[in-house]
Amino acid sequence: MIAIIDYKMGNLRSVAKAFETVGAQVEVTASANKLRKARGLILPGVGAFAAGMRHLRKYKLIPSIKEAVEAGRPLLGICLGMQLLFSESEEHGTHKGLDLIPGRVVRFDDRLKVPHMGWNQLIKKPTGEDLILKGIPNRTYFYFVHSYYAKPKSRNAAIGMCEYGKNFCAIARKDNTLGIQFHPEKSSDCGLKILKNFCKLSGEI
Repeated sequence: MIAIIDYKMGNLRSVAKAFETVGAQVEVTASANKLRKARGLILPGVGAFAAGMRHLRKYKLIPSIKEAVEAGRPLLGICLGMQLLFSESEEHGTHKGLDLIPGRVVRFDDRLKVPHMGWNQLIKKPTGEDLILKGIPNRTYFYFVHSYYAKPKSRNAAIGMCEYGKNFCAIARKDNTLGIQFHPEKSSDCGLKILKNFCKLSGEI
């Protein structure tokens, strides 16, 4: 079972439907026991960083998320969910994140149109291919909506980039924790392919 972490923020049901489309058994849940037992965990989200962390604390989800990661379960953060995986964010002040991927979330340059919204190309690393990107051609278009982006502390953590004013991290990974800035559930067949790859990493399909 793939667990969609229910912290009352974002498009939980649309993400769940996308996983069902690729053949995964999915449950939207805030149960600590179910999160610990899931083959893989998904942290989606739309909105502000501080509110996201506040909701995770309110529903007492942080310990079970970290326990699952420590036990080796794959975790995938999507959009705001990706940003929450990082150490901190500068969105409306400085706010601490889950610190599962060392780094900081920062705002795009004010000279750019913000939010960065619409279809843009994913630039894959030229050396090696992460399993989450298996079968995804370089410079495939995915759908983005965000005003802030993550800057991993380690350059090796950025496994996919996108260009908007400058190159920024579109996919990050540290061990079994992954973050995707774009919305795979809104990105047609290639977005579904990424979700299917995550299910394979999790042993769900």
